[in-house]
Amino acid sequence: MIKVLGISGSLRRGSYNSALLRAAARLMPEDATLEVASLRGIPLYDADVEAQGIPATVNQLKEAIVAADGVLLATPEYNNSIPGVFKNAIDWVSRPSSDIRRVFSGRAFAIMGASPSGFGTTLSQSAWLPVMRTLGTRTWFGGRLMVARAGGVFDESGALKDGTVEEQLKQFLAGYVSFLRARDA
Repeated sequence: MIKVLGISGSLRRGSYNSALLRAAARLMPEDATLEVASLRGIPLYDADVEAQGIPATVNQLKEAIVAADGVLLATPEYNNSIPGVFKNAIDWVSRPSSDIRRVFSGRAFAIMGASPSGFGTTLSQSAWLPVMRTLGTRTWFGGRLMVARAGGVFDESGALKDGTVEEQLKQFLAGYVSFLRARDA
């Protein structure tokens, strides 16, 4: 069984990216599972706090990444880039720097996103690439999923209601899981 960890880059209760991950968990190929992690409770990075020990919420996320076969980032786009809360969490997880290899090196990451704008999350997804390269991840480039005008894609309860986007998400997940399977072969 392939185990994927999904992380939403938004803390908002009605987040489209969290809704996209919930839909992904339901639509995973039958030989794979998706566990959704939260950024809630991760403090702003502060080297003085780090010197006193890595916060428990950071260690929890770090160990969830280590336990997964792959990590799926669902990124919003704020001001044409990565949301600060999301980048902050990844910065924390990379501490201490001696853990980068254990947590990130060679680990398979994929990036998708949803936005209320007409452009989806093109710039945010692109902004993640140098971060993924620096951390030594094996980023999957076999598919792209950028959900634009997300307000019309999800209903008021956050359920995916757009059949075209649902099919695109299924194909994206199937491609990513195939990528993960090929690594294990």
